[in-house]
Amino acid sequence: MFARLFAESGLSLDRLRSLLEVGAAGSIAKAASGDPVRQSQYSRQIKELEDFFQTRLVERHGKGVRLTQNGKALARISRFFMLGLSNFQRGCLAEEQVFRIGASATFIESFLLPILAVQQNARYAVETLANDEIERRLHDLTLDFGVVTAATLSRPLQFAELGSWGLSLWAPKSLHKNERQVLLALKEKRLRLVLAAQEMEADTLSFPTQYRPALACNSFIEAKAALNRETLAAFLPDFLTPHNHAKAFLRMEMPAKDSSGMRIRYQLGWNPRLLRLNPHAVRGRDFLLAALKARVHKA
Repeated sequence: MFARLFAESGLSLDRLRSLLEVGAAGSIAKAASGDPVRQSQYSRQIKELEDFFQTRLVERHGKGVRLTQNGKALARISRFFMLGLSNFQRGCLAEEQVFRIGASATFIESFLLPILAVQQNARYAVETLANDEIERRLHDLTLDFGVVTAATLSRPLQFAELGSWGLSLWAPKSLHKNERQVLLALKEKRLRLVLAAQEMEADTLSFPTQYRPALACNSFIEAKAALNRETLAAFLPDFLTPHNHAKAFLRMEMPAKDSSGMRIRYQLGWNPRLLRLNPHAVRGRDFLLAALKARVHKA
C-alpha cells in the first residue's frame, strides 16, 4: 500500500517537522533563531521534501517565506499525523495532556480562568487571540479549543453556543446630563468613546463604521478600565459594569442593524479531527461546554 512512499529517500519525520517550524515562523532565519547551521539544515531538508514530492512547498514572501498551497496541505497532513503519534506517546508514558484554548481577553478573565483555576482533572493553557487567528489555528490543530464571537466557523470545524449578552452604552454623567444628550453626541460623532475594537463585530454596530473613537483598545476589560476614569463613554457587555455605576454613569441599550439587538455571542469551537485523534479531548470539550455554559448563565 505504501511502497511508493518508501521507494525513494527524502521523506522523514525530521524533515516534516522542519517544514512545520518554518511555516509557523514565516522565515527560515526565525525558525532557526539566527543559527546559520540550523538555517542550512532547514533549507536542505525542505529542498529534500520538495524533491521527494516534486512540488514547491515554500515561496518567498517579503523578507521571509510562506508555505505554498501544496506546502500548507502537507503541513496539515504532517501536523495531524504527528499529533496522533504524540498522543500515543503520552498515553504509553501515562503523561498528562495540556489542552490549549484560545479566546478573547475578556472571556478568559471573566469566564475561563474562574473554572480552570479549580479544575484538577486536566491541565489547560490559554492564549488571547482574535477570532480569525483562533479559526486558523483550530484548522491547523495548533489549538485544541477556541471561544469565538464569529457567526460561523468554516468546515470541518464544529461549534456549540455558550450564551449571548446584550451590549450597552455607558456614559459618565460628568460629560452628559441625560441619555438624550449622549445619543445626540453619538449620532453627531462628538461622543468621546473608548472602543474595544478587537472584540466588537463591526456589522453589529448601529453607528457609522467610520466613527473615530477617542481611544481604541483590545478588550472590553480594557474599555471598562478606561470608562472608570469617567472621561470616556464605552460599550460593554451586560456582564461587565463600571465602578460606582449607579451614581456616576448613564446606561443605554443600543439598537442594532437587525432585530436581534446589539449582542455579543460566544461559541466554543473545535476540530472534529482532534477528537478522532485524541479521545481525552472529548472529555475536555464536554467539561468546557458544561462548565462554561453554567458560568455564562450564572453571570
